Amino acid sequence: MSRDLGLRRLRGRRRLDTCVLVVALSVTASGCVVVHGEREVLPAATRAEAAKALEEFTAAYNKADKAYDSSLDADHTTGALADIDEARLKAGRANSPEGNAGHAPLKLTDAKFTIPEKAGWPRWFLADAAGNKGGGSRWLLVFTRDGLDESWEAAYLTLVAPDDIPEFRTGKDGWAEAVPANSSDVTVPPGELSKEYASFLKGGGGVFSDGPHTSGWRAQREKKSSRPGLATQYIDEPMTNGDYAPLALRTKDGGALVFFTTRHFEKQTAAAGASVPTPNKDVLALTTGEIRQSLTMEFVSNEVALDPADGEVEVLGRIQGLTSAQGE
Repeated sequence: MSRDLGLRRLRGRRRLDTCVLVVALSVTASGCVVVHGEREVLPAATRAEAAKALEEFTAAYNKADKAYDSSLDADHTTGALADIDEARLKAGRANSPEGNAGHAPLKLTDAKFTIPEKAGWPRWFLADAAGNKGGGSRWLLVFTRDGLDESWEAAYLTLVAPDDIPEFRTGKDGWAEAVPANSSDVTVPPGELSKEYASFLKGGGGVFSDGPHTSGWRAQREKKSSRPGLATQYIDEPMTNGDYAPLALRTKDGGALVFFTTRHFEKQTAAAGASVPTPNKDVLALTTGEIRQSLTMEFVSNEVALDPADGEVEVLGRIQGLTSAQGE
């Protein structure tokens, strides 16, 4: 299938990888040796800092949701979550300029923090909390920052059944272990999981176990593609750079819990004499161009998966959001 879907690609919020100059040792004029902290292995945050970051995110998220104003939580989100949240708020504001009449504040309680020790930037940690939304699922939020002078931002948000959350390997002080992107002691190196998932969605096979976010999603697509008078095409792309980089924690059994991002395009083209189904008002709010014969939608999705030391990868949760659309 051609990669040229004739769409305006989302330019949105993209940040380059933070460039960190690592100087291991330097000698001052007096002959003293200075050790630079970029190489020192430290906890990413204290538990008090992690709790404050979650509290500040929740407050900002609620203000933005109530006003349908993405500027109110822009300093507290990044990566996939920022893309999804910004587009959702943009559509809401376009349809309800006066704000969200149905706003119900998000409340996160019983928060647990898994904080890895690591050197260099970015530093990050996982918050696992119970929410008053989501049907009993746990809210998993990954917070990152690229320097001491920067605020913590939520890069990943997924909802996972409580029984699916693994135990993490921790040291004697309770700090967790980050799994490098190129780690070869799991089924798929975390840095390659986004690419593997995109390939699986296109052609099947591979290393993923059956489930709603793997075989189930492919089955839904096949059913949708068989509608008479309407051709539906899909393109799936990995996202691995900058604030979309995968982040992984070592589990107690030697595997990894991996958070990663993918981008998806869906193009609907009507047969001659037919028309594309009219999208809902939220889709229309994010659509440029006139929908005559086709509609191409772009989505950003963030996933969380169990990547074992041996065996199939299980995708535990996925949150996806429309970020733009193009009518032709």
